[in-house]
Amino acid sequence: MANDTSSAAALPENSFRGLKVVLIDDSKTIRQSAKAILAGAGCSVVTAADGFESLSRIVEHQPDVILVDITMPRLDGFQTCALIKQNSRFRNTPVIMLTSKDGLFDRARSKLVGAERYVTKPFSREELLEAVRLCTDPSAAAQRDDQEE
Repeated sequence: MANDTSSAAALPENSFRGLKVVLIDDSKTIRQSAKAILAGAGCSVVTAADGFESLSRIVEHQPDVILVDITMPRLDGFQTCALIKQNSRFRNTPVIMLTSKDGLFDRARSKLVGAERYVTKPFSREELLEAVRLCTDPSAAAQRDDQEE
């Protein structure tokens, strides 16, 4: 699957103004860099270091989109995503999986637990913002899905 990031590159600063994001990753570096990218695009970002910590943050902040690292201690990204999607309150909240693995198995498992998108680390500003855009703009997601078939 080719990454067409031209749409994200064309996004103006603050294009996601008011969008609430919960970012879950056990790497402080990834949390800081992803938060800077998302905040620079206008998102309100709350971070969590693991799946357990994220559950209370999700309930408290009612995010519009959730980014979840797959490989974390205590509660991994697959388990976290499954718990989010089993909750009727957050079932329709888009989840983007973040991972350093680009394997078919992890992509398939992400879909099985309900994730809408999958972004491989290290990611660029454009890749991250494009994934968020595709999850929050229904016309963009439909157009992208048509191109992938």
